[in-house]
Amino acid sequence: MENSNNSDSNPLPAAATHVRKSVSVDTSASVEDTSLPGGDKQEEEEQSIEDLIIDVECEELDLNHRRIAKIEDLEPLRCLERLYLRWNLIKRIENLSTVTTLRELELYDNQITVIENLDALVNLEILDLSFNRIKEIGGLEKLENLEKLYLCSNKISKIENVNHLKKLRLLELGDNKIRVVENLQGLDELENLYLGKNKITKIENVETLKKLTIVSFQANRLTEISGLDALTELQELYLSENGIIQIHGLDHNTKISTLDLAQNKITSISGISHLQQLEEFWLNDNLVSDWSNVDVLSHNKQLVTVYLDHNPIAKDTNYRRKIKLAVPWISQIDATLAR
Repeated sequence: MENSNNSDSNPLPAAATHVRKSVSVDTSASVEDTSLPGGDKQEEEEQSIEDLIIDVECEELDLNHRRIAKIEDLEPLRCLERLYLRWNLIKRIENLSTVTTLRELELYDNQITVIENLDALVNLEILDLSFNRIKEIGGLEKLENLEKLYLCSNKISKIENVNHLKKLRLLELGDNKIRVVENLQGLDELENLYLGKNKITKIENVETLKKLTIVSFQANRLTEISGLDALTELQELYLSENGIIQIHGLDHNTKISTLDLAQNKITSISGISHLQQLEEFWLNDNLVSDWSNVDVLSHNKQLVTVYLDHNPIAKDTNYRRKIKLAVPWISQIDATLAR
């Protein structure tokens, strides 16, 4: 998962964000840090931030980990482009209609149940609502400039109401309750799709997403690799922690440089000799027992790293030497540099 990454996180002060319109502050910091030193018992209680000082001309405002319970009093901030409210106690998205300049909004790790009150944020490019209590995707109708949407670790059971987001490049829906890959048509600019840790049994309905370069279906219920033929730009594929038995279905994905198949039920290395750009191959925690499988890797001339530990072949006392002999140009075997 790009986790949100960015996407690449914290709870906050229970009262609101109070903005003093007439205050002038040092430009080196947009918010005065009023938190108590570490470990003080008062820090665990909901706090009022009546004396919080904010520069009304700031473009970035970091209010992470302040136990804030409500978004309010942001009206004077007419230049604000990035608002960070991670790790707080916020239950509702509200009182943001005046900060129409926002390009990035982070509400990671709060107590939000509904996506709402975002219609005015027409310039928003990045929205992070990960680690909340959201059950349905909605309320994004006006966010036509959105490029990155993070919704991992919620309670979402269906992919819906996103295909109008024509500029979306990244969609993170890992760690939810999704069973079917659907309703993604129209996302022609999508490059990164993260659906790890769901209940998906089949990769499907992604053939229109021609620009996908990173796809993750880690920790699902897959038993085979399929449905990827149209994704000819694919560079990174993450399928670990499934029930996959055989490596196949990658004939058209010749640009893959990272292939993660760790923690499956694979007994034989096959179907990857044509991946001439493959650099990272992770097949640890599988069932490979025949050393002839390792010889197959000699076709992958760009291979840099291979993980084969926790396979039956790894019990061989000459395990590392045999891999190095088969693929002499390799730089790393498992977690250790090859020598």
